[in-house]
Amino acid sequence: MLWAKVTDMNLESFKHIFYRMPVVVRLLLAVCVLMLLFGTIIHLIEPQQFPSVFDGVWWAFVTGATVGYGDYVPLTIVGRVVGMLLILSGGGMLTFYITTLAAKTINHESDLSEGKVSFNGKDHIVIIGWNERTKQLVEMIADKDSNQEIVLIDRTLNELPYRHYPVHFIHGDPSEDAVLVQAKIEEAESVLISSDVTIEERKADINTILATIAVRGNNQDIQINAEILTISQVENAIRAGADTVISSNDFMSTLFYHELFHKQNTPPFETVLNLLKEQQFSHIKLPEELDGSPFKEAVTFFLENHELLIGVIRDGDWMMNPSKETSLSSEDTLIILSDWG
Repeated sequence: MLWAKVTDMNLESFKHIFYRMPVVVRLLLAVCVLMLLFGTIIHLIEPQQFPSVFDGVWWAFVTGATVGYGDYVPLTIVGRVVGMLLILSGGGMLTFYITTLAAKTINHESDLSEGKVSFNGKDHIVIIGWNERTKQLVEMIADKDSNQEIVLIDRTLNELPYRHYPVHFIHGDPSEDAVLVQAKIEEAESVLISSDVTIEERKADINTILATIAVRGNNQDIQINAEILTISQVENAIRAGADTVISSNDFMSTLFYHELFHKQNTPPFETVLNLLKEQQFSHIKLPEELDGSPFKEAVTFFLENHELLIGVIRDGDWMMNPSKETSLSSEDTLIILSDWG
């Protein structure tokens, strides 16, 4: 009685584990058990023709797969009956396993394109929002470093063929923890939250702020770059946890102004665009040896390292290309332009 209870418990435990396995794994285990069973039986029936269990299992796989090498063949009637049973059962099981595996592969590819598969990497970049700006950004990142992993989160996109773009697509609302967990935000290096330009600007900024709060709640250390469209929401984005707020409307308005009133033969847009592609800005504290030095001396100092000093931040004021005689102090932050290398 006790043995029967233990057996029932073990059987239930096995069923509990077995039926929670993926279908492909269950089928593979069933195929292996079936081949081992037939291999053992044929070895016991014809030990001279099948000297070991392994020889029997080899014959079972070859027969079940309908390959039929003919290196091992049952000679007795009983052995041939076992072979017929193997063909009727094992062949169908192997075929079912192969077709299931193929279907799983196709379904997995479809799930990837539809953004249903969780990301499993780390040190990746998370981009929230799919539009022409982020599309070009992905291409720029891929050109710079083809090994950089990128995860895209978007709620409006129903499908993104993963072979067309070097991103791992997650479909969902970026303000929901479950979606951020799918993107493995806790292991990400940085995140860019792009505004949705298809909706009203204030609503787009609210969505950006909600996403910022959710990201910061899941990762206290991640670098968050948020795009804000309205000036009134910049402070709220910073309070929400954004490290950098990109005010795209301000940038474009300033660029439009320069396009309208610039000197002839000096197109601002192309100049700025190529500058940002080839160079990067850095903010550094004033080196001790330059304390009290004039701006022109500091320019020469940085030129020796193939860097260009273009401005100074002092007490919150930005001084771009100040007078060459401007004296520098230890509290200054220098604005440096250098190449991406």
